[in-house]
Amino acid sequence: MHEHSSNILLNALTITSFVFTMMLLIEYINVVTKGSWQYKISKSKYGQYLLGVFFGIIPGCLGAYAIVSLYSHGVVGFGALVATMIATSGDEAYVMLSLFPAKAIWLFLIIAVIGFVVGITTDVVMKKFNLNFDSEQHKLEVHENEASPCFSIRDIAEHLKRITFQRALLITLLILLIGLQVPNFTGQHELSWINITLILSAIFGLFVVITVPDHFLEEHLWEHVLKKHLLKIFLWTLGALAAIHFLEMFFDLSQWIESNLWIVLIVAVIIGVIPESGPHLVFITLFVSGTIPFSILIASSIVQDGHGTIPLLALSKKSFMALKAINLVVGFVVGAVGLVFY
Repeated sequence: MHEHSSNILLNALTITSFVFTMMLLIEYINVVTKGSWQYKISKSKYGQYLLGVFFGIIPGCLGAYAIVSLYSHGVVGFGALVATMIATSGDEAYVMLSLFPAKAIWLFLIIAVIGFVVGITTDVVMKKFNLNFDSEQHKLEVHENEASPCFSIRDIAEHLKRITFQRALLITLLILLIGLQVPNFTGQHELSWINITLILSAIFGLFVVITVPDHFLEEHLWEHVLKKHLLKIFLWTLGALAAIHFLEMFFDLSQWIESNLWIVLIVAVIIGVIPESGPHLVFITLFVSGTIPFSILIASSIVQDGHGTIPLLALSKKSFMALKAINLVVGFVVGAVGLVFY
């Protein structure tokens, strides 16, 4: 029990840490470029969809976290978010690539195309019916006469000499994040790709925190990122992971699978709504054994997005519910068409 609790806490810290470093990166780039990159991406809808599906097909959940961060700042719209989550397969992408690489690549391409089309359609429908799921977003800000980050040793030394509480705390948190990724601490024998990504992200975060002026650190990193979002994201992530763990303790999801393919399809898309990587493995296993067709695997992949949407729960529950509803409908329709015609 203690080991499971530690794993849940560590996973929650890992997810929250990466989302935090992504938000920090976005705030930093926005100020350095005076918001020009944000304007270019936000004005190019097709660019948003392409960016979304590109991040979505990257194995794992980190690409999904990045798009959630961009969405929370209003850089990309809801359609791009939908495109991303349809295109992503979470950590299961690694499993599929190892078990059936050729078919896995075809699956990624198929759901990427579907995500692109559905993302465009979503924005068109939202505009036609005047729907909006973006009301809880925090827009990026660029203040007039914003001081640029400094890169001289003298200025950095001055920052550290008269260090503020906010800067000291952020430096401490980032150093702890690096420490949490050490294999001996996590019980691993070697660094995984997640550990390496988080270490590199945290090192960049340290660079930002040490070099930026006090105004940037206090107004953008402290007020906008840490105080408004970080604790809420961590608590929602921890709660969601704990709830899913206890659900799986009392219900064996694999026993829900019935021999009737239509029931399996319905079960697949319903289970896909759960913001967790594990349940989707049931359908990968069934596909490998030849029990279910490729269309059901695609349907499951469309609806499920690993842990990618857990941070979205904290940022906008309305967006989360709307996203999952769209993905569920699309997944079922695609799976049903596959069962009928193939």
